[in-house]
Formats: sequence, structure tokens, C-alpha cells
Amino acid sequence: MKVDDSRGAPRSGFSRSDPGKGDPARAELLQALQKRVAGKAKPIGSMGRLEDLAISIGLATGSTQPDLGAARLIVFAGDHGITAEGVSSYPSIVTGVVAKLILDGEAGANVCLAAIGADVIVVDAGLLTPLPDEPGLVNRSIRAGTRNARREPAMTLAEYQEAFDAGHAIVMAEIKKGAGLFALGEVGIGNTSAAALLAHAATDLPLAVLVGPGAGMAAKALEHKRAVLHDTYARAFEGEIDCDPRRAFVEFAGYEMVMMAGAIAAVTEARKIAIIDGFIGTAVAYALFALEPRARQHCVFAHASGEPGHKALLKHLEAEPLFDLGMRLGEGTGAALAIPLVRAAEKMLTRLADFDGGHPDTLLS
Repeated sequence: MKVDDSRGAPRSGFSRSDPGKGDPARAELLQALQKRVAGKAKPIGSMGRLEDLAISIGLATGSTQPDLGAARLIVFAGDHGITAEGVSSYPSIVTGVVAKLILDGEAGANVCLAAIGADVIVVDAGLLTPLPDEPGLVNRSIRAGTRNARREPAMTLAEYQEAFDAGHAIVMAEIKKGAGLFALGEVGIGNTSAAALLAHAATDLPLAVLVGPGAGMAAKALEHKRAVLHDTYARAFEGEIDCDPRRAFVEFAGYEMVMMAGAIAAVTEARKIAIIDGFIGTAVAYALFALEPRARQHCVFAHASGEPGHKALLKHLEAEPLFDLGMRLGEGTGAALAIPLVRAAEKMLTRLADFDGGHPDTLLS
């Protein structure tokens, strides 16, 4: 892991492995799923990438007839101490404002949910100003915002574990209520900076590629943001080659990001599906894969956001998102829009009719 991508130091990133490789049971299930999809009442391959998605869902759930249950959008909200360094165009107070708009049904996330019929949960992971209790709000605040990562670690290891466990528990509670399809989002002024640092730690991608305008900033301000993040990374890892991914979370992440990681871990444990939203979610997922390699099989990447580093990170991950609308709002908006696509792929396995007596395409050949 290098300090500054312009210095040419070697990078290895976090190590990860494929837990499904060489698993006879998984290979058998894959064959069964491929046969099932091919035997549906449609021309073979005619539903394109939805067929691949259906097979992925079957592999994740361990069934040729998966039942994901209800869908939830969970939006984790938290503030970041690094905003004191001028890395965002908006003040931290906006985090709480947007979180309240989601609770009131008036934010971008609610617009995207309007035609879907899924519920939204907002989690206070560490807002500077707590929100008043109301339906849809889950208060799991660790602290009133993280520390300034340019000066010191963003959180302690104990805080990291508390946040991770909270995210895990929130998802497990929703699974007990019948949910199994989780669109994960975030709200946190400054978290594109945290995500760029986390992604830089996890990959060989340079900060120059990963650091973007976030909520929007001019060229001069963007140059300042990049300089601050170079300093921040140097403070944490100067002269070091490798690190434990937990430490990267501790050094750079927000509490909302760590809770999201815990949520993905819970989805993996329960063999459900997590829909990953944009740049922040993808950086969190990538770092988590080093801790829990199986999680990769349970993540669907919704879209390619307008944040420049996101496409580079998706390419590095070899993940093809479901769509690209040029969105970069956050709030889980892209993940919410992907819910119907994932649901359609699920129902392909369970509701689309089978051809009896052999598929016509096969008979014609």
C-alpha cells in the first residue's frame, strides 16, 4: 500500500480469494440454474443480462427457486470530521437535512421508491445533530461525527466494531420481519473523500483517479481536496505496504460506511441479496470483500454513478452495473431503482413458465 500514487511505490491492495472456486456443490447448483433458465418459455438468451442476474441470485441463495422476501431501502447517515479541511462544497449540516427529508418522504430516494413499493429506513449512524424520533428512523449513533482523518484516525477500533455490529443487527432484524432484498444507501457530507481513501487503500488505483467533485466543486477546490487526501493517506500509512482492511476503515471511513459493511455481512450470512448503490457503497463493499470474501456473491451493483472514480473502481472489481444514468446523488437512489430489475430476475426462476417436452430452440436444432 503506497502513500502517494505519484511516487511510484508498489501497491498490492487488500488480498481476497474466491470462496466458491472448486466447490462441487456450487458447480452442481450452477449447472441446475443454467438448465432451468434455458428451459423457460422464451428464446434462449432472450432476456439478456437478466438471465445472468437470475443465476447469480440462485447461487447466492442456494436455490433454483429463490424467495427473497420483501425489499428494504436502508439509508445510513453520518457526518465526517474531515469536512473541516474544506473537502466538500456543502457544510455538514446538510447531512441531517437530507436525512430528515428522506424521513418526510421528500428526498430523491423517495422519488425513486415511489413506483416500487419498498419501505425506507433511515439510520442515524453518527450525525452531528440527532434527529427527533419518528417512524422510519433507527438511532444507532456511535458519536456526533467522526474525527478529522487528516489529523488522526476517524474512529477507534472499538467504535468501528460497534458500528459494524449495529449494521449487522439492523439487517438481521429486518430479515426476521420477512425482508431479504436490501438496497443500501448513505448520506454523509464528506464521504466521497472517505470512500476515495478507502478505495485507494484497497486497490492499486491512484487517488488522482478516485478523488472526484463529490456533491460538486470547482477545479481549484478539487485540487485542494486531492491535496488534503494525499496528506490524510500519508498520515495513516506512510512507508507501509500492506494493512488490515479494518484499519483502513478505522483511519478513513464514516460510521455510516462501517454500518453499511456490517449490513452487507449480515446479508451474506443470511444468504440474501444486497444492492450496492454508488461510489461510497462500492468502496465499502470492496473493502469488506477482503474481510468476508463470500460477500461478493451476494452483492448486485446497481449503477455506474457520475462520480469519476466509481467507474474505475467497478472496472477494477470486474463488476458490471445494471445501468448507467449518470446519477451521483447517493441516498441509495440507484440501488432503489435496481430493485425491480433484481425482482424480475428472481421471478424468472419462480414464475416464468417452463417449456414441457423440451425447448423449441433445442428441438429445431
